[in-house]
Amino acid sequence: MDYFNYSRRQANEVYVGATPMGGANPIRIQSMTNTVTMDTEACVEQAKRIIDAGGEYVRLTTQGVREAENLKYINVGLRSQGYDTPLVADVHFNPNVADVAALYAEKVRINPGNYVDAARTFKKLEYTDEEYAQEIQKIRNRFVPFLNICKENHTAIRIGVNHGSLSDRIMSRYGDTPAGMVESCMEFLRICVEEDFTNVVISIKASNTVIMVKTVRLLAEQMEKEGMNFPLHLGVTEAGDGEDGRIKSALGIGALLADGLGDTIRVSLSEAPEAEIPVARKLVDYIVSRENHPYIPGAEAPGFDYVNPVRRTTKAVGNIGGEHVPVVISARLDGNMAVSEQFKPDYIYCGQHLPETRPSGVGYIVDANVWKGEEGVYPAFNYQQLIGLHHCEASMKFLFVPYMGLTEEAMACLRLHPEVVIVAQSNHPNRLGEFRGIVHQLMAYGLENPVVFFQLYQEEELENLQIKSAADMGALIFDGFCDGILLYNHGGKISDVKVDETAFGILQAGRVRTSKTEYISCPGCGRTLYNLESTIARIKAATSHLKGLKIGIMGCIVNGPGEMADADYGYVGAGRGKISLYKKKECIEKNIPEEQAVEKLIELIKANGDYCE
Repeated sequence: MDYFNYSRRQANEVYVGATPMGGANPIRIQSMTNTVTMDTEACVEQAKRIIDAGGEYVRLTTQGVREAENLKYINVGLRSQGYDTPLVADVHFNPNVADVAALYAEKVRINPGNYVDAARTFKKLEYTDEEYAQEIQKIRNRFVPFLNICKENHTAIRIGVNHGSLSDRIMSRYGDTPAGMVESCMEFLRICVEEDFTNVVISIKASNTVIMVKTVRLLAEQMEKEGMNFPLHLGVTEAGDGEDGRIKSALGIGALLADGLGDTIRVSLSEAPEAEIPVARKLVDYIVSRENHPYIPGAEAPGFDYVNPVRRTTKAVGNIGGEHVPVVISARLDGNMAVSEQFKPDYIYCGQHLPETRPSGVGYIVDANVWKGEEGVYPAFNYQQLIGLHHCEASMKFLFVPYMGLTEEAMACLRLHPEVVIVAQSNHPNRLGEFRGIVHQLMAYGLENPVVFFQLYQEEELENLQIKSAADMGALIFDGFCDGILLYNHGGKISDVKVDETAFGILQAGRVRTSKTEYISCPGCGRTLYNLESTIARIKAATSHLKGLKIGIMGCIVNGPGEMADADYGYVGAGRGKISLYKKKECIEKNIPEEQAVEKLIELIKANGDYCE
């Protein structure tokens, strides 16, 4: 991988029906039905909607052998109408189901955490080396016959690790860590290699974008060490709906795609499955458009660890950098100063004109030539005005600089002026590469000035802005480089307030700053035990004002308490029309009638002192 220049990782080609992935194939897009798998007609019709929207694989849940067998009729229903899109069976808890599904689906997804291992207890268990080896042999004994069925039927498999469903065995040795997720995957991959079965795709997902990105980076590194090149499926689980789901997905998936990782993706939204496809398409097209871009001559700074990054050390300038959360700067060049109280920017850049009426609690930035030393107002210089930094007495200064503007003169100037906040800018097709180049150059020279990333767009639709800006910021946040974001959409087609909200949403999705309630909600599937979309709407209506609270909303128990492990409260389908409520991983109340469950959730939050009117 070239850290500064975009190119796709070279993966093995895997044959999934008539739609291969990996190798030289394009990045594939997929979704999953949320219809009951025994309802053949409903599954066929929803699969058609996914395919018509551009989906290249369709996944269906198979809870039992009956559902697995019904894939035959769903497949026939699609093929009879001229659809040859591969079907993927989703299997949990019962390896016998996987054996059957392999007969009727083009690909079978198994979850290592619940393929053979016993149901999770979330308790600390101890395994000796001998006992651990025996567990691995148990997996092998059951897994190899499944591989043989897949070989015979030309069925691909996906080894799909979820953060929320690691086995007690893995947890005992590795804990709830990226290393544990990677090893959970590698145990199965090593068996595949030993059995000469290469028609394998890997996914390794989490609702926490930091964990998801770190784990995939670690997995890619581990596979390379062991001579493996299996293709990767990317996704952020339980991303939610609306703008949150889009931003979180684009941030996590985009960060990996931008580094050439990923051969197929799913954007998991708590919406109709076909709504996922256009979002995924926009994300993929945006990233791959930078292919064959002009070369960026970047160099990694000594000590930087791509797989285990830490926040870059900076000297705080005011409330920017150091230990402070990243700031949001809003560009208001037209004089419009309207702000949202919830998503109020930390600073407003006004250019040449400082308005007389200014919202309180906000710092202001003006071009250096019009700065007059007003309280709470700070000057901005461009990289051709370095001399001005020496003659300006402001306690905080901003320097707009592109990668090629970071000359020896500029570096020497910055060494003399630790009060300067760098505003990194780029017009390069791969702006991520240039932004990385700026930060690594600063690190190599031992400079600790904070860096704010100026992300400029000209979008007419809010969704496009959300996807592109989140994708561009993801890797910068996960690399530990982000001291702030200046998000500007030229043309005025999207309100300044919505642009600010997007910037705050990006920081929250990257787990670096909290500005609102966070919802960890699954997209739903045939296992979902209640009306997910309406329930999410009800819970949001009652809790959206609880800044900093994390609430998990899960359709069933498969990933339930595990995937929402860092949620403060959880709402999990326990049976048809029955809900269980959680505090962290602890089940507080079981089998509540669905019609009472939202009110019971609010009562639970209130009882723990986390609710305010």
